Amino acid sequence: MLRRFKQCASLFSLLVFNTLVFNQSIPRPQLEFNPRNYIVYRTEEKINIDGELNEKSWETVNWTEDFVDIEGDIRPVPRSRTRAKMLWDDEYFYIAAELQEPDIWATLKNRDDIIFYDNDFEIFIDPDGDTHRYLEFEMNAFNTVWDLLLIKPYRDTENAALHAYDIRGLKSGVRIYGTINVPADIDTGWTVEVAFPWSAFEEITDMNLPPHDGDKWRVNFSRVEWKTKIKDNTYVKIIDPETSKPYPEDNWVWSPQGVVNMHYPEMWGFVQFSVNTSNTRNIDFVFDEIEKIKWFLRRVYYAQREYYEKNKKYCDDFSLLQISDINQYEVNLEATANFYEVSVKLNENSFVRIAQDGLIKIISR
Repeated sequence: MLRRFKQCASLFSLLVFNTLVFNQSIPRPQLEFNPRNYIVYRTEEKINIDGELNEKSWETVNWTEDFVDIEGDIRPVPRSRTRAKMLWDDEYFYIAAELQEPDIWATLKNRDDIIFYDNDFEIFIDPDGDTHRYLEFEMNAFNTVWDLLLIKPYRDTENAALHAYDIRGLKSGVRIYGTINVPADIDTGWTVEVAFPWSAFEEITDMNLPPHDGDKWRVNFSRVEWKTKIKDNTYVKIIDPETSKPYPEDNWVWSPQGVVNMHYPEMWGFVQFSVNTSNTRNIDFVFDEIEKIKWFLRRVYYAQREYYEKNKKYCDDFSLLQISDINQYEVNLEATANFYEVSVKLNENSFVRIAQDGLIKIISR
């Protein structure tokens, strides 16, 4: 998984000074665009964030699909089951997960340690789905947490992550079913609960906070699982003799990415908020057709990255980008050597655009 983290004094300085856009091509997701979806029901019950998941509200909402490999069906089914649930109320967006695990271990105990060096559970949230300004959260079985703000995916900038960012009012809890760091027994697994206050999203989106009925956000979950063995009564990572480093971690996710990189927000799942309470599960997910337009523009973005790497300039001729469904849309393309903008008309008053920085926006005239 692509991981590069650099510190910066403030979000303002990142936005002002970090204007570098990488012009090398990037891997395309190797699967069809079909993100998972989930209805997030409202709860009237107080949720105690202890990892227990014993509130009635949790019992009455569905689990997500079992997690799959980050690349999708081309990779083996994960050897341990992972699944998640979501709820919301006026104060928080609640997320819970169940991680089956026969050998529970953790080492990191300080907030903002690089948690994926342990087995972990990760949450990614992009409220407005523009692929910029989103939250990443990671936790291990000790309930040690790492929260970051990403101004852009790593593919679009040198300094993507605000490492020192902390979510005020965040709550998290873990329940261990077994024993942690005891190799002599067989564990069942661990469950987690996380509560994100709506205020955590105020600086990264103009979406309704809390959401309105029917609002949709982009969300994904990941589980990092290392290959380990027992040595001197301790769990240790298995070393690849060819590299003298641990074997790469497994990445198991809710909505597959089609590439070994969680920082493709366009591939994350859709969550749709409902004002119905969690004991009236009768709402259907409604797919917004504008997401097909966004996906078309994202494929243009991939193609422009590839074109630039080969030609050292952006393309101003759609026929050279080989986008098969171009005729389905009313499209405008403007390009210079170092910049481009592509827009699709929605109606007389609005359009959707993407530019070389990767940001997708809906613009009203």
